Amino acid sequence: MQRYVIERAIPEIGSADREALKGAAAQSNGVLSAMQAEGKHIQWEHSYVTGDKTFCIYVADDAALIDEHAERSGFPATVVTAVSKIIDPTTEKG
Repeated sequence: MQRYVIERAIPEIGSADREALKGAAAQSNGVLSAMQAEGKHIQWEHSYVTGDKTFCIYVADDAALIDEHAERSGFPATVVTAVSKIIDPTTEKG
């Protein structure tokens, strides 16, 4: 599966309280469960929340599944970018 970074423009998401974020996660997880039950390979790894955006990390068979999840969940996929490589502080040692 391919890893994607999804930028979602969601006004004031950074000021959402814990309950609102729990609700958003539950909504997203419900759609993911339904899609997986349909045999679609998509998984949410985690998200970074900023002032008016989230940056979500997903793995999926293709970008069309990211778009489908966005439509079904109601969370926009403003920009979807396929990850080509991952580096971290240990990369220099390899």
